[in-house]
Amino acid sequence: MLIGTYYHTLEAGGRVSLPKSFRQQAEKWVITRGLDGGLFLFPAKDFQTRLQAISQTHEFTKKANRDFVRLMTNEAQQVSADKSGRVKLPSYLTAYADLKKDLVVVGSLEYVELWDRNTYHKYLDELEKNAENIAEQL
Repeated sequence: MLIGTYYHTLEAGGRVSLPKSFRQQAEKWVITRGLDGGLFLFPAKDFQTRLQAISQTHEFTKKANRDFVRLMTNEAQQVSADKSGRVKLPSYLTAYADLKKDLVVVGSLEYVELWDRNTYHKYLDELEKNAENIAEQL
């Protein structure tokens, strides 16, 4: 289970430290585009399983399915933490998510999200305004 909010800094060379509790979940990770402004970081073993489930649930012939798989895989890259627990983020993904110096590393149950700190807090402020509505829709 990947939970919690951690504040980190984007280091030279595009590296970020993963919290120890996250590093204990997997040795290899897949980093890819997020859907709301950040990046997704999946344990590698779960990434393939999750996308296979989507492919099996939704027909290959549906354009939305093909497009979603493209979004999740075309720019994905496998990464591993070094001895200090840091992963190197591809520059094209840091540019996509507009990651600067101050980052937020968030556990979202089965995956990790990486956000620019300011972007994350703006998003969270809007999310909290609609919390009751979101809960009722589930």
